Amino acid sequence: MDHGKHQAPQGYEPGEGILTTLIRIPVRIVVLVLVLPARMVWDALAALWHAADRVLLRPLGRALLWLLDTLVLTPLAWLYTWVLTPLGKAAAWLAVALLVRPWIGLWRYVIVPVARYGIAAPAVWLYAHVLTPLGHGLRWIGTALLLPALHGLGNGVGWLITVLLILPLQFLWRYVAVPVVRYGLVVPVVWLYEAVLTPVGRGTSRVLSTLWQGTVWTLGMLWQGTAWVLAQLWRGIAATGRGLGLAVAWLVMTLLVAPLVWTYRHILTPVGREIAAAFEVAWRIAGYISRAVGRALATIAWYLIGAPFSWAYRTVCTPVGHFLRDAVWAPARRAAAEAGRAARAALATARETVRQARRDAWRALVGAPGAARSGEPRGIPARTLGSTTTVPSAAQASETPLGGDPFAKQG
Repeated sequence: MDHGKHQAPQGYEPGEGILTTLIRIPVRIVVLVLVLPARMVWDALAALWHAADRVLLRPLGRALLWLLDTLVLTPLAWLYTWVLTPLGKAAAWLAVALLVRPWIGLWRYVIVPVARYGIAAPAVWLYAHVLTPLGHGLRWIGTALLLPALHGLGNGVGWLITVLLILPLQFLWRYVAVPVVRYGLVVPVVWLYEAVLTPVGRGTSRVLSTLWQGTVWTLGMLWQGTAWVLAQLWRGIAATGRGLGLAVAWLVMTLLVAPLVWTYRHILTPVGREIAAAFEVAWRIAGYISRAVGRALATIAWYLIGAPFSWAYRTVCTPVGHFLRDAVWAPARRAAAEAGRAARAALATARETVRQARRDAWRALVGAPGAARSGEPRGIPARTLGSTTTVPSAAQASETPLGGDPFAKQG
């Protein structure tokens, strides 16, 4: 107990001053005043929901499920089992009988025999006995006669083309065209290239190389000087920019970031933490108050409504119900039972009388049965259980249904 007293409450930071404690208590009182109605409304709605769920929604759901099962699922199952399934089987049998089997018979007994004996067999015979010998004969003719003739004709035409066309063209190319091209065109062009164009090209190349080297050296010197000037200028600009950036960063950190951080750390964070803790404590205290109010209202309702109804049920309704049950309902039920027994006995007597009258009328119309042998009882011989022989001493069988008359047995 003492250890629990001296412990710091949850949510308290070490090192907090008296000002924080003095501000915390009014804040929590204000939050409690704001949260208490919401918590009471929430608890009332939760209680109403649980009561409605227990009293109304669950029985209603069970009733709806029973109605759905009785009115929808059971008729659908019966319809599927005793109507749709036989109809489907009958439709499948009819479809097979009217659509599938005729096509199977047509394919098996008409199309296949016609295709086999009307088309395939004549085609095989024609191929084996007509087209194959004809093809062999044509192949022999082509191999033995036409191929040698075409080979000889091709050799003659090739010899003529070689003698009359290719040999003159080869002579003209070798002894006329090649010398003319070599000594009339190639040799003068080679001499002009080696003796004239090559020395001129070398001198021009040397002059251009010298000029290019001087130009490149001049441009290099200019570029180095310009680069040095630009580098010094860039270093100055960079140093100025770094100084300005450091100054601006120091101003932003000093005038904006540091106050915001201090405000967030020393004002917003404690205020938010206190408000969250206040709402948590207020919600818990409001729950205690709401439950206490609910218990008080339930107690008042019990003493104002439940207790009088319970007393009236125990002291008035129960004795009156017992009196009605013992003085009115039990004698009436016994009288109704006696009347039912008497009615059943009367019906059994009337039934036996009608049966006897029918038997006498049948005997009067057809005549009495044959004379019985001496020593045997008259009437219909009875059979014992488990035996097929008649026993003379057994009692005569009754014409009533097996098990006797239910109305007579109940009476």
